[in-house]
Amino acid sequence: MDRMTTNHANSIAKELKVRPEQVAAAVELLDAGNTIPFIARYRKEVTGVLDEEQLRQVSELLEKKRALEDRRATILATIEAQEKLTPELRERILAAETLTILEDLYQPYKPKRRTRAAIARENGLQGLADLILAQVRTRQSAEEQAGAFLSEKILTIEDALSGARDIAAETISDHADVRSKLRARALQWSVLRSEKTDEGEDARKVYELYYAFEIRFERLRPHQVLAVNRGEAEKVLKVSVEVAERDWLGTIHAYFRPDPRSPFARQMELAIADAAERLLLPAIERDVRRALTERAELHAIGVFSDNLRALLSQPPLAGHVALGLDPGFRTGCKVAVVGQTGKLLETATIYPHEPQKKWQEALNTLGALVRRHGVTLLVIGNGTASRETELLAASLIKAMPGLRYVMASEAGASVYSASQLARAELPDLDVSLRGAVSIARRVQDALAELVKIDPKAIGVGMYQHDVDQAELGRALGGVVESVVNRVGVDVNTASPALLTYVSGIGPKLAEKVVAYRDEKGAFHSRTDLKKVPSLGPKAFEQAAGFLRVYGGPNPLDASAIHLESYAIAEAVLKKAGLRPNAPADARREGLEKLRRQMPLSQLADDLGVGAPTLEDIFEQLIRPGRDPRQDTPAPILRSDVLSMNDLSEGMILKGTVRNAVDFGAFVDIGVKQDGLLHRSQIPAGVVVAPGDIIQVEVAKIEAERGRISLNWVQG
Repeated sequence: MDRMTTNHANSIAKELKVRPEQVAAAVELLDAGNTIPFIARYRKEVTGVLDEEQLRQVSELLEKKRALEDRRATILATIEAQEKLTPELRERILAAETLTILEDLYQPYKPKRRTRAAIARENGLQGLADLILAQVRTRQSAEEQAGAFLSEKILTIEDALSGARDIAAETISDHADVRSKLRARALQWSVLRSEKTDEGEDARKVYELYYAFEIRFERLRPHQVLAVNRGEAEKVLKVSVEVAERDWLGTIHAYFRPDPRSPFARQMELAIADAAERLLLPAIERDVRRALTERAELHAIGVFSDNLRALLSQPPLAGHVALGLDPGFRTGCKVAVVGQTGKLLETATIYPHEPQKKWQEALNTLGALVRRHGVTLLVIGNGTASRETELLAASLIKAMPGLRYVMASEAGASVYSASQLARAELPDLDVSLRGAVSIARRVQDALAELVKIDPKAIGVGMYQHDVDQAELGRALGGVVESVVNRVGVDVNTASPALLTYVSGIGPKLAEKVVAYRDEKGAFHSRTDLKKVPSLGPKAFEQAAGFLRVYGGPNPLDASAIHLESYAIAEAVLKKAGLRPNAPADARREGLEKLRRQMPLSQLADDLGVGAPTLEDIFEQLIRPGRDPRQDTPAPILRSDVLSMNDLSEGMILKGTVRNAVDFGAFVDIGVKQDGLLHRSQIPAGVVVAPGDIIQVEVAKIEAERGRISLNWVQG
């Protein structure tokens, strides 16, 4: 590892509060082409058990630090080419720890458009500007000394002083320490104001809270920043930043102070005022708003990521033949029946609502589908006409006891319907019906279905269209990758979309795996994967532990144990007196007995393996192929539907968290409108996420506004 990388590792370790050797090991593994899920799961001893989140932080920080080094090299080369790189400046540039500090140091040397100061320099006024900046003390007045700088282009004393002040103002504004210190003060003490514009239209009063809004920067919350930004972009709001004079003037005076004994004191005062008003404050306003926006976006991306992880981690409702209903009025409700494995069995379109109102005909059609295919669960998309379709489902259930329904988010269903993947999966199906198939399947297995949709289209975030789309895409892709590899993938049934997220695979290899499977038949072992074209040793190493082969000759192929540890797993079974295919109960009993007889550390030493890896092997041998999503509460299955008229204040209900945001959580309590559980009602230390089942009390009902306020009830 080179010196620069070692320095990065030490810096990252300090920031993450872990040992430098842990970060150094992680960096070495990442640079060697290993994926984060692989390192987190199968290289625990090497990294000192850094978890997946820590490894992602290491990867992101390393990328930023390397980008910083690239920028530093460019800046040094640029200033050196200008022959202005002093030893002191070089030292400061080399010592800069952030991109902001680096850019502040580079500001005076950055190629600029032809500014007023540049024109003044061309006219020979740099010397006069230097006198102003130095606040020289002489007996001559400023005007007398300015006379020496008159020329064909500078005809008057005032022109000379004005041009010199332009140079001085730019020098003051470009000063690295002035900028950095004023930026820090502004981020703490400046005030953000927003007001309603005359021309802006806000019919739904989305931005009403910000029509006359004023708050100090340090008190701004991320969702307020993003709301103000969006309101400004839509020309509904006018936004301004006020930096108090004491802050900017005091900061400038620390480096550029008028000397009453200098004839240039007044010129310095004018240059400072001009620098602040024309150059410095507008630049600082842009900087601090950009910094606030970056923080807010980072927070919003974190919220979206957490919500997506919770959504993808919802337990599959296995064993159900599901009937998906994509509600609609004029174009009807699209219906799709899918079998227990997600296979499409039949589709239909019904028209129970306005304007056709063929209610009984719709019930007859649904009843026939339920009987013909043994449907046990109705899955209703939560979009337009979902409330009316719930009533239809409730009517059907009354006539067919044992049937249940569940509401599902239909976010992204239309995106999937029109996608190339949907066309490949359901080539003979009309695009309007594909959404109903997706809605049904996402309850059977949310992970397997939702990976087919761009994560940004799933809609469990806050202001997702306003944040940096590249950063959002990268973060959400990381979440999907994390969940897919934590759960594991059946290589004989997985779609290309699901395989794409498996460690070491990617889109092109995923297609080749499926093509090979379609041509040659099912994989009988993990080693069969080596026969797939282009799947080389590195990809196989990264992917094998996350791919499952069920029903093959080696039961370890159905576990999360990596092939490199098969010998260890077999040795453990041998020590426990067990065969690899021993019944589950016997295997559990034998392994637990072995654990009681011998400390794990001693057993690890005997087998020549690290204790963390051995712990994972024991877990997989005792509960092979266990789906970690089983720890999450199953969705609420309903048999009847409520309306807002059925609610009363004080009513206690169970609900499903649909979305969690800064100001609280939206909870589905079985009526058309989700209720809001404000963050003030959520107990300290409690984190709620989409899919959580919680108990709430109806606090307030505003039927005319379609609003329901909820209180937390301790479950």
